[in-house]
Amino acid sequence: MKEMKNQDLTSSLMCFRALCCKGPPPARPEYDLVCIGLTGSGKTSLLSKLCSESPDNVVSTTGFSIKAVPFQNAILNIKELGGADNIRKYWSRYYQGSQGVIFVLDSASSEDDLETARNELHSALQHPQLCTLPFLILANHQDKPAARSVQEVKKYFELEPLARGKRWILQPCSLDDMEALKDSFSQLINLLEEKDHEAVRM
Repeated sequence: MKEMKNQDLTSSLMCFRALCCKGPPPARPEYDLVCIGLTGSGKTSLLSKLCSESPDNVVSTTGFSIKAVPFQNAILNIKELGGADNIRKYWSRYYQGSQGVIFVLDSASSEDDLETARNELHSALQHPQLCTLPFLILANHQDKPAARSVQEVKKYFELEPLARGKRWILQPCSLDDMEALKDSFSQLINLLEEKDHEAVRM
Protein backbone atom coordinates (compact mmCIF):
# COMPACT_ATOMS: atom_id res chain seq x y z
CA MET A 1 0.00 0.00 0.00
CA LYS A 2 2.82 2.35 0.96
CA GLU A 3 4.59 1.50 -2.32
CA MET A 4 1.46 2.41 -4.32
CA LYS A 5 1.24 5.78 -2.54
CA ASN A 6 4.88 6.49 -3.39
CA GLN A 7 4.22 5.64 -7.04
CA ASP A 8 1.20 7.97 -7.08
CA LEU A 9 3.28 10.75 -5.54
CA THR A 10 6.05 10.27 -8.10
CA SER A 11 3.52 10.36 -10.96
CA SER A 12 1.95 13.52 -9.56
CA LEU A 13 5.35 15.23 -9.30
CA MET A 14 6.19 14.27 -12.91
CA CYS A 15 2.88 15.69 -14.12
CA PHE A 16 3.43 18.89 -12.12
CA ARG A 17 6.89 19.36 -13.63
CA ALA A 18 5.59 18.71 -17.13
CA LEU A 19 2.83 21.28 -16.70
CA CYS A 20 4.51 23.94 -14.59
CA CYS A 21 8.24 23.66 -15.22
CA LYS A 22 8.24 23.33 -18.98
CA GLY A 23 8.79 27.07 -19.49
CA PRO A 24 8.22 29.06 -22.67
CA PRO A 25 9.31 27.53 -25.99
CA PRO A 26 12.75 28.67 -27.20
CA ALA A 27 12.71 31.82 -29.32
CA ARG A 28 12.96 31.27 -33.06
CA PRO A 29 16.13 32.69 -34.59
CA GLU A 30 15.70 35.74 -36.84
CA TYR A 31 17.64 36.33 -40.05
CA ASP A 32 17.91 39.53 -42.07
CA LEU A 33 17.70 38.89 -45.80
CA VAL A 34 17.70 41.03 -48.92
CA CYS A 35 15.38 40.15 -51.83
CA ILE A 36 16.32 41.39 -55.31
CA GLY A 37 15.20 40.84 -58.89
CA LEU A 38 13.88 42.77 -61.87
CA THR A 39 10.48 44.46 -61.89
CA GLY A 40 7.87 41.89 -62.89
CA SER A 41 9.81 38.91 -61.55
CA GLY A 42 7.15 38.44 -58.86
CA LYS A 43 9.07 39.27 -55.68
CA THR A 44 6.24 41.19 -54.02
CA SER A 45 3.57 38.62 -54.91
CA LEU A 46 5.61 35.70 -53.57
CA LEU A 47 6.42 37.42 -50.28
CA SER A 48 2.82 38.60 -49.85
CA LYS A 49 1.56 35.06 -50.42
CA LEU A 50 3.99 33.73 -47.81
CA CYS A 51 2.58 36.32 -45.38
CA SER A 52 -1.00 35.23 -46.25
CA GLU A 53 -1.82 38.70 -47.60
CA SER A 54 -4.55 39.21 -50.19
CA PRO A 55 -3.19 39.23 -53.77
CA ASP A 56 -5.67 42.02 -54.56
CA ASN A 57 -3.60 44.47 -52.50
CA VAL A 58 -0.21 43.67 -54.09
CA VAL A 59 1.56 46.68 -55.60
CA SER A 60 5.03 46.52 -57.15
CA THR A 61 7.73 47.81 -54.82
CA THR A 62 9.20 51.08 -56.10
CA GLY A 63 11.76 51.70 -53.34
CA PHE A 64 12.04 49.02 -50.68
CA SER A 65 9.78 47.29 -48.20
CA ILE A 66 10.39 44.99 -45.24
CA LYS A 67 8.32 41.95 -44.32
CA ALA A 68 8.72 39.61 -41.35
CA VAL A 69 7.94 36.16 -42.74
CA PRO A 70 7.38 33.54 -40.00
CA PHE A 71 8.36 29.91 -40.45
CA GLN A 72 8.18 27.07 -37.95
CA ASN A 73 11.89 27.19 -37.07
CA ALA A 74 12.85 30.80 -37.92
CA ILE A 75 11.63 34.30 -38.71
CA LEU A 76 12.95 35.90 -41.90
CA ASN A 77 13.09 39.69 -41.97
CA ILE A 78 13.12 40.25 -45.72
CA LYS A 79 14.06 43.59 -47.22
CA GLU A 80 12.65 43.65 -50.75
CA LEU A 81 14.28 46.12 -53.16
CA GLY A 82 12.49 47.51 -56.20
CA GLY A 83 13.73 46.18 -59.54
CA ALA A 84 13.25 49.16 -61.88
CA ASP A 85 16.20 50.42 -63.95
CA ASN A 86 16.56 53.61 -61.92
CA ILE A 87 16.55 51.73 -58.60
CA ARG A 88 18.86 48.78 -59.29
CA LYS A 89 21.95 51.00 -59.26
CA TYR A 90 21.22 51.74 -55.59
CA TRP A 91 20.74 48.12 -54.50
CA SER A 92 24.20 47.85 -52.96
CA ARG A 93 23.37 50.63 -50.47
CA TYR A 94 20.94 48.23 -48.78
CA TYR A 95 23.15 45.12 -48.65
CA GLN A 96 24.85 45.88 -45.34
CA GLY A 97 23.76 43.63 -42.49
CA SER A 98 22.23 40.98 -44.75
CA GLN A 99 22.67 37.35 -43.72
CA GLY A 100 21.31 35.84 -46.91
CA VAL A 101 20.03 36.72 -50.39
CA ILE A 102 16.85 35.87 -52.30
CA PHE A 103 17.07 36.47 -56.04
CA VAL A 104 13.81 36.15 -57.99
CA LEU A 105 13.82 35.85 -61.78
CA ASP A 106 11.00 35.55 -64.29
CA SER A 107 11.66 32.24 -66.02
CA ALA A 108 9.18 33.18 -68.78
CA SER A 109 10.64 36.63 -69.53
CA SER A 110 12.10 37.90 -72.80
CA GLU A 111 15.71 37.14 -73.76
CA ASP A 112 16.67 40.77 -73.06
CA ASP A 113 15.19 40.72 -69.55
CA LEU A 114 16.77 37.34 -68.84
CA GLU A 115 20.15 38.71 -69.89
CA THR A 116 19.68 41.69 -67.57
CA ALA A 117 18.68 39.38 -64.73
CA ARG A 118 21.77 37.25 -65.34
CA ASN A 119 24.04 40.29 -65.17
CA GLU A 120 22.40 41.46 -61.92
CA LEU A 121 22.71 38.02 -60.34
CA HIS A 122 26.37 37.78 -61.36
CA SER A 123 27.00 41.20 -59.79
CA ALA A 124 25.28 40.15 -56.56
CA LEU A 125 27.15 36.83 -56.33
CA GLN A 126 30.45 38.68 -56.62
CA HIS A 127 29.61 41.68 -54.42
CA PRO A 128 31.93 41.91 -51.36
CA GLN A 129 28.99 42.18 -48.93
CA LEU A 130 27.07 39.25 -50.43
CA CYS A 131 29.61 36.83 -51.91
CA THR A 132 29.92 34.71 -48.74
CA LEU A 133 26.18 34.59 -47.98
CA PRO A 134 23.67 31.83 -48.78
CA PHE A 135 21.64 32.51 -51.95
CA LEU A 136 18.13 31.29 -52.77
CA ILE A 137 17.51 31.76 -56.50
CA LEU A 138 13.85 31.37 -57.46
CA ALA A 139 12.92 30.68 -61.09
CA ASN A 140 9.43 32.12 -60.83
CA HIS A 141 6.37 31.89 -63.11
CA GLN A 142 6.85 28.18 -63.78
CA ASP A 143 3.11 28.01 -64.44
CA LYS A 144 3.50 30.02 -67.67
CA PRO A 145 3.83 28.19 -71.01
CA ALA A 146 7.05 30.04 -71.92
CA ALA A 147 8.76 29.23 -68.61
CA ARG A 148 12.30 27.87 -68.85
CA SER A 149 13.17 24.83 -66.80
CA VAL A 150 15.55 24.95 -63.85
CA GLN A 151 18.21 23.18 -65.92
CA GLU A 152 17.86 25.78 -68.70
CA VAL A 153 18.13 28.62 -66.18
CA LYS A 154 21.16 27.03 -64.50
CA LYS A 155 22.93 26.68 -67.85
CA TYR A 156 22.00 30.15 -69.14
CA PHE A 157 23.01 31.86 -65.90
CA GLU A 158 26.26 29.86 -65.78
CA LEU A 159 25.64 29.07 -62.14
CA GLU A 160 27.85 25.99 -61.85
CA PRO A 161 31.15 27.75 -62.69
CA LEU A 162 30.22 31.13 -61.21
CA ALA A 163 28.81 29.97 -57.88
CA ARG A 164 31.19 27.05 -57.28
CA GLY A 165 32.15 26.96 -53.61
CA LYS A 166 29.25 29.22 -52.61
CA ARG A 167 26.07 28.28 -50.74
CA TRP A 168 23.22 28.54 -53.23
CA ILE A 169 19.93 26.89 -54.10
CA LEU A 170 18.10 27.18 -57.43
CA GLN A 171 14.43 26.26 -57.22
CA PRO A 172 11.40 26.50 -59.54
CA CYS A 173 8.36 28.29 -58.12
CA SER A 174 4.98 29.82 -58.84
CA LEU A 175 2.13 31.26 -56.81
CA ASP A 176 0.16 28.08 -57.53
CA ASP A 177 2.56 25.85 -55.59
CA MET A 178 3.04 27.28 -52.11
CA GLU A 179 4.29 23.98 -50.67
CA ALA A 180 7.24 24.00 -53.06
CA LEU A 181 7.92 27.66 -52.25
CA LYS A 182 7.90 27.00 -48.50
CA ASP A 183 10.20 24.03 -49.02
CA SER A 184 12.64 26.31 -50.89
CA PHE A 185 12.70 28.70 -47.94
CA SER A 186 13.18 25.79 -45.53
CA GLN A 187 16.30 24.82 -47.50
CA LEU A 188 17.52 28.42 -47.26
CA ILE A 189 16.96 28.42 -43.48
CA ASN A 190 19.06 25.24 -43.27
CA LEU A 191 21.91 27.04 -45.07
CA LEU A 192 21.56 30.02 -42.71
CA GLU A 193 21.71 27.72 -39.68
CA GLU A 194 24.79 25.95 -41.07
CA LYS A 195 26.53 29.29 -41.52
CA ASP A 196 25.60 30.20 -37.92
CA HIS A 197 27.09 26.96 -36.60
CA GLU A 198 30.29 27.48 -38.58
CA ALA A 199 30.65 30.98 -37.10
CA VAL A 200 30.27 29.55 -33.58
CA ARG A 201 32.94 26.89 -34.22
CA MET A 202 35.35 29.58 -35.45
